[in-house]
Amino acid sequence: MGDIRRRSAVVLGLTAMVTPLTLALGTAPAQAAGCTTKAGPYQKQVEKFLGRPVDGKQSSADCKAIRAFQTKHGITPNIGYAGPVTWGVMDLMNKQKAAGKNPNKAGKCPVNKGRIACVDLTRQLSWIQDGKKLVHGPVPVRTGRDGYETRTGLKKVYWRNKNHHSTIYDVPMPYAQFFDGGQAFHSVGVSMWNPPGSHGCVNMTKTDAKKYWSLLRTGDEVYVYGRKPGT
Repeated sequence: MGDIRRRSAVVLGLTAMVTPLTLALGTAPAQAAGCTTKAGPYQKQVEKFLGRPVDGKQSSADCKAIRAFQTKHGITPNIGYAGPVTWGVMDLMNKQKAAGKNPNKAGKCPVNKGRIACVDLTRQLSWIQDGKKLVHGPVPVRTGRDGYETRTGLKKVYWRNKNHHSTIYDVPMPYAQFFDGGQAFHSVGVSMWNPPGSHGCVNMTKTDAKKYWSLLRTGDEVYVYGRKPGT
């Protein structure tokens, strides 16, 4: 009888150990591992952006749509919560769209320099212009995060390397065009809206980086202005 009781105690003890271990390994209820049922502070704005019914209440369909957006752009945690980071990305997209084909409407990028690549940190946009003529863009870019800000001012492309590899961060930098120390235009394999940003370079899609490579030359000027949201 004593043996039976001891065996029962051991089984109960093992069960107690296995249960929290199972939760830790990710087989917890779906609520913890998947969607949140909690509405975020930007619920209505996010619903409107995604074309969802705007009621400010979280539904399973809302969460699914928000999670898909978060996953696509590398926003974490991707649990479908309409928080400030998710809305910040969407708001930036709206502002980029509003730029249309006249990104230099405010005249902040010099028009007396001939061909020049402009980088607006505030709207995370770049374009190439020749005087007042828009040559290419605007295109979305991903600039330096807080602590690694892309430096502002008038610069020049001083070195180009089509197949560059960063010795600092050990990452490829295809179509790299350096304009300020280690800061350069180059392509990356992540979303242009992937927070928090780069280590100072102006990241671009491969298509846009290739286009910039074909349009710019050593000695061409680059003008960086504004301030990236969150820096």
